[in-house]
Amino acid sequence: MKLNSIAKQLVVALIASASFASIALAEDMMKDCVMMKDGNMMVCKDGKSMKMDKDMEMKNGTHVMKDGTVMMGEKKMMMKDGDMMDMEGKMMEKPAMSADKMKQKSE
Repeated sequence: MKLNSIAKQLVVALIASASFASIALAEDMMKDCVMMKDGNMMVCKDGKSMKMDKDMEMKNGTHVMKDGTVMMGEKKMMMKDGDMMDMEGKMMEKPAMSADKMKQKSE
């Protein structure tokens, strides 16, 4: 009986922590950013996204080009689908893959 009660408390704690993580991720996703989506660079501002129409310089000096090329000083990289960068010039964490998408990949 006592083990069953501990298991229930553990499940409740896991659900609560997952909920807080989802809220934090949602808040992070609402930040202004640039992102690669379906092969196009998008600018997200105030919760709206639009196709990037010009190259941008982030606050830390990083340059992001319309084609997804990123220049961080001497380093050059290409953003891939789902990559996001905030307006400070920091790469943002990608959202976790949903259970539905994981299921589709395994089929």
